[in-house]
Amino acid sequence: MAEAKSLPVLFATDTIVLPGMVVPIALDDAARAAVDAAQASDSRELLVAPRLEDRYPTHGVVAKILQVGRIAGGGTAAVVRGERRAHIGAGASGPGAALWVEVTEVPDTETTDEIKALAAEYKKLLLAVLQRRDAWQIIDYVNSLTDPSALADTSGYASYLSDVQKREMLETIDVARRLRLLIDWTSEHLAEVEVNDKIAEDVREGMEKTQKEFLLRQQLAAIRKELGEGEPEGSDDYRARVEAADLPEKVREAALREVGKLERASDQSPESGWIRAWLDTVLDLPWNVRTEDSTDLAAARAVLDADHHGLDDVKDRIVEYLAVRTRRAQRGLQVVGGRGSGAVMVLAGPPGVGKTSLG
Repeated sequence: MAEAKSLPVLFATDTIVLPGMVVPIALDDAARAAVDAAQASDSRELLVAPRLEDRYPTHGVVAKILQVGRIAGGGTAAVVRGERRAHIGAGASGPGAALWVEVTEVPDTETTDEIKALAAEYKKLLLAVLQRRDAWQIIDYVNSLTDPSALADTSGYASYLSDVQKREMLETIDVARRLRLLIDWTSEHLAEVEVNDKIAEDVREGMEKTQKEFLLRQQLAAIRKELGEGEPEGSDDYRARVEAADLPEKVREAALREVGKLERASDQSPESGWIRAWLDTVLDLPWNVRTEDSTDLAAARAVLDADHHGLDDVKDRIVEYLAVRTRRAQRGLQVVGGRGSGAVMVLAGPPGVGKTSLG
């Protein structure tokens, strides 16, 4: 059991200091008193602990003062290096205006095979994060670490961890638990980064595609101008009409492909007329309009008899077909396999016998 000793305490508001970290801390009057008391001692040590709003901190870091000096804006800061994790005890008396506390240094735990395995897993995740940031100097430093506790305490520098998470690192004595927490947090961060990178890549590719299409259209317009040709008549109008129309997605893609062909074709090309006719047909079709089928068989037979003389066998077959459709609809069998339930009727015969009008 380590012996307790008295140290001046510096409460840091914006920084969670872990062992091994070298950080600057801005000094207010109370912090300056702690630094002065530490500098007056032989060890030049003090305790750095987080300033908490909800409770008194249970742990801090025994730190050594490396440098004290001015910072931008005229204030004063101290550069400290965290040395060892320590448990904070009761207040103690000491010289100067600083607050002194009894601290007990936390001894290092024995490194087991489990801790080594956890450290290796965390190091792999940490290196993946650093490689995404091209932080090669830090990668070399992390690779040089062999102590699992020291590796876990590098999390104090991690920008993706909150102060609450870093405070939990400070207060967690068990190295294995620290490493498990860091593995979970770093895995979540990596997954979030990968999703964000994928979204950013998709957005960038979309922007590049749009810019490429704009550049190619500008070049195509310049080539036509040099050849004395104008834009194909109505090409811009067709693109706007297709984009504004309420078309199914596959139909929209096909229509935009045909608009692209129209934009590349010249007015003298016979293909331009075919494309315009096809686009006009597609745009005029009521893709999202549905009508109710008429199931009045007597009315259907009356229409057939009024329009055609004779042809009783053909009329009977048509009415029979309508009757079957009606009965299937009544039984909920109108859709089979995602397609309509109707059969294909074939009216065969020489020209002029009424096949088209019957249909």
